[in-house]
Amino acid sequence: LQIQTDWTDGKDSIEAMAKEAKKQGLEYIVITDHTRDLAMTGGMDEKKLLSQMQEIDKVGKKISGITILKGAEVNIRKDGSLDIADEVLSKLDVVGVSVHSNFKMSTYDMTARIIRAMRNPHVDILFHPTGRLIQKREAYEVDMDAIIAEAKKTGTVLEINAFPERLDIKDSDIKKAVEAGCLMAIDSDAHAEEHIGYLK
Repeated sequence: LQIQTDWTDGKDSIEAMAKEAKKQGLEYIVITDHTRDLAMTGGMDEKKLLSQMQEIDKVGKKISGITILKGAEVNIRKDGSLDIADEVLSKLDVVGVSVHSNFKMSTYDMTARIIRAMRNPHVDILFHPTGRLIQKREAYEVDMDAIIAEAKKTGTVLEINAFPERLDIKDSDIKKAVEAGCLMAIDSDAHAEEHIGYLK
């Protein structure tokens, strides 16, 4: 449920990623390229996102045996708002949200920021909930107990990001989330065909 393509910072096309996922036995994938605020990745605005949705439909007609869903990895701004308009979010099959900037906020402010994003009715999944990059960047300060409680309340899925540099959220938080009855998604966060296997 998290795949980046050459529409933003991924290496391979939608079609290549779908074919590889099918080869690996997956029944469905969601294309979740980055959105506007991540300019360095070629992040998509509403117009580009709508255009990608049409491309996904085209590719979906060409490849049988796998469902290609339309999604986005939407940026959570400092105030908890999202960088894509609700009107366009409502057209996506899956909306993932994540923090990509302003990592040095207080625990209270970071938690409030993420909770505000989770309360958007279009949001389905919170991607890499603590933002850690193993041996590169510590997790930002966030109250995971509050995030887990909010996920349960809003029905927001919490991601277990299987990309080796992330492995986010950590095992002890996964256990808490499972015990709280939260839904979880194990995602590859693939940016290239060879990353899809991280799911396993």
